Amino acid sequence: MGEVNRQILLDRLPAGDKLGPEHFRLTESAVPSAGEGEVLLRTRYISLDAANRAWMQGATYRSALEGGQVMAGGALAEVVQSNVGHLKPGDTIFADTGWQDYAVLPGKQLEKLPPMEPMTHLMSIYGIAGLTAYFGLLECGQPKAGETVVVSAAAGSVGSIVGQIAKIKGCRVVGIAGGEEKGRWLTEELGFDAAVDYKSPEFKRLLRAEVPDGVDVYFDNTGGAVFEAVLFAMKNFGRIACCGALSQYDGAPPPHGPRGIPGLIVTKRLTLRGFVVMDFDDQREAALKDLQGWVASGQLKVQEDIVDGLENTPAALIGLLAGENRGKRMVKVR
Repeated sequence: MGEVNRQILLDRLPAGDKLGPEHFRLTESAVPSAGEGEVLLRTRYISLDAANRAWMQGATYRSALEGGQVMAGGALAEVVQSNVGHLKPGDTIFADTGWQDYAVLPGKQLEKLPPMEPMTHLMSIYGIAGLTAYFGLLECGQPKAGETVVVSAAAGSVGSIVGQIAKIKGCRVVGIAGGEEKGRWLTEELGFDAAVDYKSPEFKRLLRAEVPDGVDVYFDNTGGAVFEAVLFAMKNFGRIACCGALSQYDGAPPPHGPRGIPGLIVTKRLTLRGFVVMDFDDQREAALKDLQGWVASGQLKVQEDIVDGLENTPAALIGLLAGENRGKRMVKVR
């Protein structure tokens, strides 16, 4: 094909320290060819998520990553060569291509995505971010009109959508995010009722001031101290959707978990439910119909944070873990 396949390797695993550029290495190899039953893909946009960092800590819903391999990650990709009947060159798919220009994968695992402009919406609002927000809030949190919903990492890819869906459902929504600028964006642009800065030394007091009557539903993206603070503000019979633990992924683990929580969960009769978006595959089409309707009506705003260049993928992930992004962060490969 007259090209090379640029690849970003996870050169070594972080050993209890924060993820840095030194943990990655850019290399080049020959462009692979598709064998029987396989498809050659050219990556277009690479998804960046906190889960990328979690995979470095051990097995989750996928195998743990190891040093020396191509960094794992999902991507929107274009079919270049196909040896399966249901896909042809030019089709768009979403797959775990890893951080590289080209990847060969078994065709039976892949499904053609519908045409979409912009294509990036297939990764953000109509992809894992949007579906995670939809199912995590509505199936796990089960909010009712008039209830108070709190969302952590509210300016991120999932949290920013969760808050908007909660507003559509008639809830009062409080977002937790880092910094006054993000807080203004949540309230002035996305329609949240209030925002609380978790970086403030007065965070707990500010949070309680915004939820004086307590919290009915908490969508947790962070774990750690933020989780603990909201937990103590939950109403009796409150529901917590446990989506991620961003505060726990990067750097040394905390010396202990929140104390006194088992008793608190019992006395307040709380429901905590962890989930991954694949749990709800059978409801995917209905969810997409709702999301598309809300976007078309202007009730749901789509925020994407696109970084150019495969070589910038490590820095883009490191920045995401530090809270640089608003909305869904991804890398445009070429």
